[in-house]
Amino acid sequence: MKAKQAISAFGALSQDTRLEAFRQLVRLAPDSIPAGDLARDLDVPPSTLSSHLAILQRAGLVKSERQSRTILYSADLEGARALVEFLVKDCCRGQPERCDQLLRAALPNCCA
Repeated sequence: MKAKQAISAFGALSQDTRLEAFRQLVRLAPDSIPAGDLARDLDVPPSTLSSHLAILQRAGLVKSERQSRTILYSADLEGARALVEFLVKDCCRGQPERCDQLLRAALPNCCA
């Protein structure tokens, strides 16, 4: 990921509704959810959420799939991974064991 892409992703996440939508999609991963259900879960009008999801999708953090008349949304885990990797790529000057705390915080259930 290049700096410009990371800035776009951070910009997309820098708004309350978009951040909550992304976090909800990450919680549901790898499953997807209909846009209407996500709007209801977040207590956001569907048309408003649609705009937010489009911003997240352009930033590479959300994917959509049409099934008949329903659009299903899911977190783009590859995009999220690339963003996290961008942040920590040069962590600890090549001594990854120093990053244990960071990994435990990010992945508490798998790195203990």
